[in-house]
Amino acid sequence: MAQYLMSVLHDSDSLATAEEMAAIDAFNERLQADGHWVFAGGLAAPGSATVVDGRGGEPVFTDGPYLESKEHIVGFWIIEAPHLDVALRLAAQGSSSCNRRVELRPFLGE
Repeated sequence: MAQYLMSVLHDSDSLATAEEMAAIDAFNERLQADGHWVFAGGLAAPGSATVVDGRGGEPVFTDGPYLESKEHIVGFWIIEAPHLDVALRLAAQGSSSCNRRVELRPFLGE
């Protein structure tokens, strides 16, 4: 099965509501029960990020996000699905569960 990254996009630093968290937990349980679950996690606010550039000589550390943007990634799922149609269906369910837009991207094959 192919693996996909589902990135959760949001336009504020607000956390999920209790209702959204309950829906996310139920979605996570369905992913696990149906064999699609690989890993998932929520991310801290973009202001907590550090960009590390180790391309030459000494690494350079820069506080803050890589890009200034209206939207940022607040969480993600890594799922397994037999084909894109299933992954798209799961992404739609994830978007509905967390009440946020989701970007779906396949991992590169071997």
